[in-house]
Amino acid sequence: MATLTTTPILTRVAALIQDPTNVRWPKPELLAYLSDGQRELCLFKPDACAKTAVVDLVADTRQVLPSDGVVLIDVVRNMAGSKRAPRVVTREILDVQTPDWHTSTPDVDVKYYTFDPQNQRVFYVYPPNTGTGSLEVVYAVSPPELADGDALQVDSVWLPALVNYVMYRCYSKDAEYAANANLAVAYYQAFTNLLAGKTSAEAALDARQNSVGTAAKG
Repeated sequence: MATLTTTPILTRVAALIQDPTNVRWPKPELLAYLSDGQRELCLFKPDACAKTAVVDLVADTRQVLPSDGVVLIDVVRNMAGSKRAPRVVTREILDVQTPDWHTSTPDVDVKYYTFDPQNQRVFYVYPPNTGTGSLEVVYAVSPPELADGDALQVDSVWLPALVNYVMYRCYSKDAEYAANANLAVAYYQAFTNLLAGKTSAEAALDARQNSVGTAAKG
């Protein structure tokens, strides 16, 4: 992942708003806008802020992401025991097929996991873990407030989108003027269009989907 810092984004924004010395829009204000933009980007595209880490499990079915995690994206494999890849299932399936799954015999290996889309910091594993297991997990992190020169949580591919977001916030500051209000709307639409376009491109290039299609033809 190419490292992206605040500097190239704020440099482009300063040129676009014709405020190179940050008189009308002070740099701390622009950094606050950029921090908000990175958070909004990660809200719509959690994988943009993805992190892979090994998570130690507690002795229970209920597990929690590390303190910097906000959204569970994927559980890749067990890191203790068999190293097998757990499968995701809905909680309803476990509740119907194994009603007492929360009190089943504990194991070091996770066979299945499930989570609530409304609270993706928490996930559940089956069978209950012994407290000695661990998982390789992919999750979205919560971006921190940015200072001048800081590295962002997201890849440099998102630079144009974040420039558009900061421009949207800059022109929203003077939205009482019709021209600026229109520019604010246009820049925010450009921001969301880049997010939608990236999502469509990723879907078209998804190796898992393409491999399934190829196998079906065979």
